[in-house]
Amino acid sequence: MRVGDTQLPVTSFGHEPFWVTLVKALFVFVLLVVLTLFTIVFERKVVSWMQQRTGPNRVGPRGYLQSLADGLKLALKEEIIPALADKPVYVLAPILSAVPAFLAFSVIPIGPKVSIGGHQTAVQLTDLPIGVLFILACSSVGVFGIVLAGWSSGSTYPLLGGLRSAAQVISYEVAMGLSFVPVFLYAGSLSTSEIVAAQAHRWFVITLPISFLIYVIAMVGETNRAPFDLPEAESELVGGFHTEYTSLKFAMFFLAEYINLITVSALCTTLFLGGWRPIYPFSQVSWMSEGYFPIVWFLVKVVGFIFVFIWLRGTLPRLRYDQFMKLGWKVLIPVSLLWILLVASIRTLTNEVSSTRDRLTYIGFAMAAFFILFYLWPQKKSRSAEELAAESAPIPVEDGGFPLPPMDLVVPPTPRSLDRSFQVTASVSSEEHDRG
Repeated sequence: MRVGDTQLPVTSFGHEPFWVTLVKALFVFVLLVVLTLFTIVFERKVVSWMQQRTGPNRVGPRGYLQSLADGLKLALKEEIIPALADKPVYVLAPILSAVPAFLAFSVIPIGPKVSIGGHQTAVQLTDLPIGVLFILACSSVGVFGIVLAGWSSGSTYPLLGGLRSAAQVISYEVAMGLSFVPVFLYAGSLSTSEIVAAQAHRWFVITLPISFLIYVIAMVGETNRAPFDLPEAESELVGGFHTEYTSLKFAMFFLAEYINLITVSALCTTLFLGGWRPIYPFSQVSWMSEGYFPIVWFLVKVVGFIFVFIWLRGTLPRLRYDQFMKLGWKVLIPVSLLWILLVASIRTLTNEVSSTRDRLTYIGFAMAAFFILFYLWPQKKSRSAEELAAESAPIPVEDGGFPLPPMDLVVPPTPRSLDRSFQVTASVSSEEHDRG
């Protein structure tokens, strides 16, 4: 990979002074905390604007310090531990959920090469040759906190929320990982900094739009956000996996959710929107692509994705659990596999076949084979109305079926409605008697 003037190779990380690494680690931590406080207020303001409400307007100027007040309130509230809880696991679960959320952001490139105290370093804590896989591993470990929280609470609703979270991460992390494969094929690397460098001339959202759409849907499901917030569905699970948590432990789950929201938005920015690189025509201006200013571009893109998350929460209703699983297994994963096959074929033709005529010939043969297979595939015969009625007929109890009420059952009126109809009839009869 060619490394430009604003990009450092992966091998340069880890060879800088310790104090530079410490400064960058402190910067990442403060950035995540500040973005979390901002996102909480931003979400409440945007949702209130969508619903024509005022929103938070008491703490600070126009209510912008409300999230800070909420954090202090949660930290000072009384801590209650259920009597049936497994205390060591109950205490460990929030930590196991919050710490990986911070670690995942360590490989996100926030800006280009800058000078800190005379040392050239990238605005990125570290990078790995498998940086994207490191983020996936951290997100998977974070789900263990949710599962253990539901199991250790000693209550039914948190347990159901933890089981839903386990099924959810299996379903949607597969689709998320498959959406990364075309990016790796085009970038030639799993390193986040090299993926950003590969988008110097064209962002992958233009080259790989299907991967972008699959990842956006999968990241909403991965972060348990509406309309995919099944592990903490208030309508049927009270609060889900964190029902039995209070005080600072509940705040850590709250913090982990918003940091994961920021991390997946930053990862989407890195993989598909050029990372910290400015959009055309601003990319032609040198000072907008150098120094500390590209951090502004990175934050603008991240905040844009956060707005999309909030927009979905304020507009879409929660899906049923069967619909949610069907979307992951029957739609996203098959489409991802077909898209990977198509992208791999295009990359092979581009790299191995130099003649445009030969490329078109191969593409024509592939399309002809696809249509022949589609039309020759045996179609499922439509069943008659009698067959459908026989299939939907209830099984008798003596054959192992369940007792069912008759479908033509007429529900008798309630006594109150009978009294009311009697009163109406009596009043009409008295009026007719008076007229007579």
